[in-house]
Amino acid sequence: MIDLDSLTSSGQPLAFFFDLDGTLAELQPRPEQVFIPAETLAALEQLARHHGVAVVSGRPLAEIDGFTRPLQLPAAGVHGAEWRDPQGEIHRVTLDAAVLAQVGARLEAALADHPDLLLERKSVAFALHYRQAPDKEALVRELAEGIAADHPEFKLQPGKCVFELKPAAASKGEAIARFLELEPFAGCLPVFLGDDRTDEEGFTVVNARGGLTVKVGEGDTVAKTRLPSVEAVALWLQQLSRDLAPHYKQGD
Repeated sequence: MIDLDSLTSSGQPLAFFFDLDGTLAELQPRPEQVFIPAETLAALEQLARHHGVAVVSGRPLAEIDGFTRPLQLPAAGVHGAEWRDPQGEIHRVTLDAAVLAQVGARLEAALADHPDLLLERKSVAFALHYRQAPDKEALVRELAEGIAADHPEFKLQPGKCVFELKPAAASKGEAIARFLELEPFAGCLPVFLGDDRTDEEGFTVVNARGGLTVKVGEGDTVAKTRLPSVEAVALWLQQLSRDLAPHYKQGD
């Protein structure tokens, strides 16, 4: 478990950033089956009353809001290609509609003979899921690499049983850096929890600012510490909200 004293010893206010899938919520066979447990949502709500809290995810904003309802937190979706600032204003990276249509049609045609692969459209990004067909990883990688080579507007982002094509200008690191320029995140010590290769750029940004980075699960990482599972994240969040409660009552 992460020691609370390691977070509060600097005297700086804290700001928390969370990935969603594999961090706040268990991975599922299909993206629409994912959910955040009620206990985790309650802990996030308590945390957000006194600290900056944002979700930084590969999912679109609308899906993030569906998972965190009734909370509507500042959030970066599609790896930062769309984001809602603390004042509620939504910002989006735009790509040419004709290019999006062309890439979407190419992906649909390529996957037509592979019903065990899933194409997920995310406004200006595409996710190719092979969780139900892990033997087809090479096929999916080759398809995604070919599109990224033909369309420099996109960057290939590998993940857990998924290859994503996202806007080249978007990253979770950039999203976190933007939030840290705005109240209530500005001047805070950042804390970022994530589980996937998509989170590594976010870890790098938070490490550079002296914050705490937490890798969820196994795998190589630049994160400073680690929690073993989504369940461990939930327990840590619940403990954190309880441990910080005396500070809130004292006005700290």
